[in-house]
Amino acid sequence: MNGKRRRLLLAAIDPMLASGEQVEVTTIVNLSSVTVRRTAAFAAASAVLSGGGMAVIPVPTPMYLAMTDRRIFIFRANPTFARPEEHLMTIPRAGLVRSEIKERVLNSSFIVSATDGEQGLKIIFPLVGRKERNAIAAALPLAG
Repeated sequence: MNGKRRRLLLAAIDPMLASGEQVEVTTIVNLSSVTVRRTAAFAAASAVLSGGGMAVIPVPTPMYLAMTDRRIFIFRANPTFARPEEHLMTIPRAGLVRSEIKERVLNSSFIVSATDGEQGLKIIFPLVGRKERNAIAAALPLAG
């Protein structure tokens, strides 16, 4: 994440921080809850409807993720400008676990969930975000 994006994200988070809370990692990610089967079905349906002329695949909106020593903040990223657009969620770090890291050619991902919950949040990191991914992965225990 470049300096301008980081400064704007930190400015957006600053009023939300508790006394003594420190930002440890900032990065750009994609969050996904769309399954591969659903994405493939959507692409096939759009290809059929267009007479084979094109296939549309839903693309996740880029998000800013900031992890403090206590919480994870998620903001919608403005695709044109560097600033965060909207605060989407804040997740307490206590009780969070993660899945194994899945490496792909262009990105990597893992799923973050509560130890007592079934639902998780898939965080997709771009290839250039490995350092930040590793820092977040090191801070969250592996699900057992």
